[in-house]
Amino acid sequence: MTMHVDPGTGAPAPVPAAAMPDLRVTAIRWLAPTIREIELTAPDGGALPAPSPGAHVDLALPGGLSRSYSLVNGPGDDRRYLLGVNRDAASRGGSAHVCDSLRVGDMLAVSAPVNTFPLAEADHSVFFAGGIGITPILSMVRALSARRARWTLHYAVRERALAAYLPELQALPGGELHLHDDRVAGGVIDIASRVQAAPDGAHLYCCGPTPMIDAFTAATAGLPPERVHVEHFTNTFEAGATAFTVVLKRKGVELQIPAGRTILSVLMENGIRVAHSCQEGVCGSCETRLLEGIPDHKDKVLSDRERASGKLIMICCSGAKSDRLVLDI
Repeated sequence: MTMHVDPGTGAPAPVPAAAMPDLRVTAIRWLAPTIREIELTAPDGGALPAPSPGAHVDLALPGGLSRSYSLVNGPGDDRRYLLGVNRDAASRGGSAHVCDSLRVGDMLAVSAPVNTFPLAEADHSVFFAGGIGITPILSMVRALSARRARWTLHYAVRERALAAYLPELQALPGGELHLHDDRVAGGVIDIASRVQAAPDGAHLYCCGPTPMIDAFTAATAGLPPERVHVEHFTNTFEAGATAFTVVLKRKGVELQIPAGRTILSVLMENGIRVAHSCQEGVCGSCETRLLEGIPDHKDKVLSDRERASGKLIMICCSGAKSDRLVLDI
């Protein structure tokens, strides 16, 4: 790997995204029965592109898989990437490989950090995390604690033994941690009452399973949308019922997207390589500039404002309301 040196300090500078090397697995830590923390570093120990709170990276895994995992790094921790990964019982190969087969010393192709769940400036931040949804939120509360900002975290788990990173959270200064144990409480967390109790003007965040996100979305429906932030694990969608044409402007290629197919699947079928990971519209990796046409948005990443602009589309899931879309590809 080429070492990039900051001329002002003489220290290794972050590696540009275009020059990201394969990273080495330098530690695997047991966090809970199904959760592992994976530490990745550059082979030469140099600094990596620093992640912002809430960011994720994409890992290239065997079988042509690409999966997105949130980074839990605190501020200034730029010599490694730390990922918290839950071994999903219904894994299609991603988390199963990471938790069952990955070994210290293995090399992985890793993207530069991407952030579709950024931390906003606010006098008070209130977080709702369910299970492995703690991972992007942990990086946020670490950043807030470092600058002594006010935060409240409602962390819900099925039982205490499954609460990954609980000791780290308990040690953070400046905030309030409320652990909800479903088994002890006799039921799931009451999100509505906790949203109602949030300080005026606070920004609210949620990452967790679909029922938690649905409850959070309903509870925050009356709040200004700029104060409400959600990160999804999965997205259920149906490809469009009608065919349309896609024009790849820079490549000079025109393709038909049949009914029931996605743009991404047709591009890949025709040997056109584009960035992608989740293929469900939750990671943002396939975000593409839209030059002409009316999109049929099906993702969980773009904001209402971004959708209204008509300038972006997630090609892994979204389709067309017009007969033709022109993409900046």
